[in-house]
Amino acid sequence: MWKWESEVEQPKGVIVIVHGAAEHHGRYKWLVEMWKLSGYHVVMGDLPGQGTTTRRRGHIQSFDEYIMEINAWIKEAKIYGLPLCLLGHSMGGLVLIRALQEKHQEVKAILLSSPCLGTVYKPNKVIELASKGLNIFAPSLKVDSKLNVEIATRNKEVQEIDQNDSLYVTKVSIRWYRELKKAMEEAQKQIKKFQDVPLLLMQGGEDKIVDKSLVKEWFNKVDIMEKSYKEWKGLYHEIFNEPEREEVFETAKRFFDAHCTKSN
Repeated sequence: MWKWESEVEQPKGVIVIVHGAAEHHGRYKWLVEMWKLSGYHVVMGDLPGQGTTTRRRGHIQSFDEYIMEINAWIKEAKIYGLPLCLLGHSMGGLVLIRALQEKHQEVKAILLSSPCLGTVYKPNKVIELASKGLNIFAPSLKVDSKLNVEIATRNKEVQEIDQNDSLYVTKVSIRWYRELKKAMEEAQKQIKKFQDVPLLLMQGGEDKIVDKSLVKEWFNKVDIMEKSYKEWKGLYHEIFNEPEREEVFETAKRFFDAHCTKSN
């Protein structure tokens, strides 16, 4: 876990950021710096089995490991005594959804970026059936994640950096896949348990990783007092890495500024 503190005299709040599958906190340097300059402290770490964690990369025993990890980040963020906001990208968004379905937190707002509520790539029936058996007999067996930076963002600079990133996970275990699938199903089943907190969901219009129709389905069903959906036309999955990311950030900043200040 890492903490970055804003240098402004009176910080507005603290943001916990949760990264997506295959990646790590180091890919968020630009976003972290933007939040710092905007008056927010940031707390973030690497999820189990990813980035710099010592656990076997690309593997988990249970999706609950992710939930427990971000609950620890949230606990650390609360020490600042500032308004708390949450930002989750892709699988990180799914982790936040499941976490706030399981346990409500003292948070001002939540921003979901292309949350993983369904995937574009779907294994055929034979592979799907085989994964159920392998989950019992060979849960740590690794397979290609089907994730790569070319389908994640149109930003050539980010693509070049990621192609030389030794921390980028390219293979995931059968158990990881089964746990992700179960978590996506639970996010839909437990939708009534989602915490009633102001929500902004921003989705890439040309997402090649997450099935945006399932994202919209979840958003339309979630019953909370305040929610907004913004689809970015032409943008790929990683909206905060796209060439238009400054515009995306400004929309996110307006949302957090409206909800995550001491006066709210």
